[in-house]
Amino acid sequence: MRFRLSCLLLLVTAFALPGLAQTSDVILIKNATLVTVTHGRIEHGSILIRGGKIAAFGTNVASPADAQVIDATGMYVSPGIIDCHTHIAIDGGVNEGSISVSSMVNVKDVLNPEDIDIYRELANGVTTGNVLHGSANPIGGQTIVIKLRWGQPASRLPFEGALPGIKFALGENPKRSNFTPPPGVPRRYPATRMGVLDTIRDAFAEAVAYKKEWDDYNRRKAAGERVIPPRRNLKLDPLVEVLEGKRYVHVHCYVSDEILGMMRVANEFGFKVRTWQHVLEGYKIAPELAAYGAGASTFSDWWAYKMEAYDAIPYNAALMTDKGVIVSVNSDDASEATHLNQEAAKAMRYGDLTPDQAIRLVTLNPAIQLGIDKRVGSIDIGKDADLVIWNHDPLSVYAVDQKTIIDGRVYFDRQKSIAEQAAREKEKQELIEKERKEAKPAPAKRRMGPSGQAATVAATETR
Repeated sequence: MRFRLSCLLLLVTAFALPGLAQTSDVILIKNATLVTVTHGRIEHGSILIRGGKIAAFGTNVASPADAQVIDATGMYVSPGIIDCHTHIAIDGGVNEGSISVSSMVNVKDVLNPEDIDIYRELANGVTTGNVLHGSANPIGGQTIVIKLRWGQPASRLPFEGALPGIKFALGENPKRSNFTPPPGVPRRYPATRMGVLDTIRDAFAEAVAYKKEWDDYNRRKAAGERVIPPRRNLKLDPLVEVLEGKRYVHVHCYVSDEILGMMRVANEFGFKVRTWQHVLEGYKIAPELAAYGAGASTFSDWWAYKMEAYDAIPYNAALMTDKGVIVSVNSDDASEATHLNQEAAKAMRYGDLTPDQAIRLVTLNPAIQLGIDKRVGSIDIGKDADLVIWNHDPLSVYAVDQKTIIDGRVYFDRQKSIAEQAAREKEKQELIEKERKEAKPAPAKRRMGPSGQAATVAATETR
């Protein structure tokens, strides 16, 4: 009953399937302050959306006759927020902690489109997320970029054309500093920081040999030889994709010397780390990070929750930005993701970033890091119409999301959501009452009592 009831309650937690009330594929948002990211701020601006794309924007945008008009007078429109490190929409656990290299597992296989955190983040301006495996393994599972299309099936969540990734992790988490195995169970290798790097190096040594086997096979097959293909290895296939530049590497990291060590391992095998995740000591090696060329996706002001986070400072994002690193601010937490706009604004206080630089931390910069900046991250003609309408400047603590648009469709409407709350609450109570009436008494079983007579015992008795 509990499972059925939870499913029923989820259906009435949010509004009906989004976009169904939309009357046109052409939308004009008018009279707003446009926070374009790439073209500064445009007062009294309008945006024309056609076929899910931004068709025009500026101060003189004509309204087509068939356009659905949204009057945003006194409001602000920004690109949708992009979270470069999230764990929402994963069903059944985020870590495969049994082995040190778990590259054969894939987040895409367990996407849960009914995770309520999708709706909650959508209601706070997040439109895209990089869904990562956990950090229990030096080499973790395969990752995927999604759009927060609430109400759609799992097959509609992936961001079309976005390159897949894989999660690596350095430091305390993969060496299991805070994990005590059960009695009699030996500790898993690695147990040191140098062991973590050795595990990654050893896996890529295997991948290089495996790739050579397949390259030789394909060469001989192309030459007309009849040859038996090598045995497929699901652990090494994703690592070969990394070597071939077909899969991004996102590295969980904190300590500066480990980051430099990971750079050396990547250089040794000829692949490139795409993003350093967390990278709380990035400010110590900001010139090296800039020269290497990978993005840094950090927290605004989280630290001291474990030993390797003790040297974190709130100026990290700004200091790395000043040295030329492409920096984003991420959540790593479903609650944190509901105010990423404010997290980005903190870099204006801690480091004196400009408003344009701050808003980039959660829009264009994470889009660049994920290789999707030609599609999202700024208000530009031809880009996906992933937009947020705010009642105040998005960098203000008073900013509240009024509408969230993905691919030109309104997926969250604050006024509509509030208006429907009474009806949803009524439906919720009706469903609860219906479940109670339909609930059957627990089946009984019979056993012999102490004097031999039959005794009835509820099936829910503690065993």
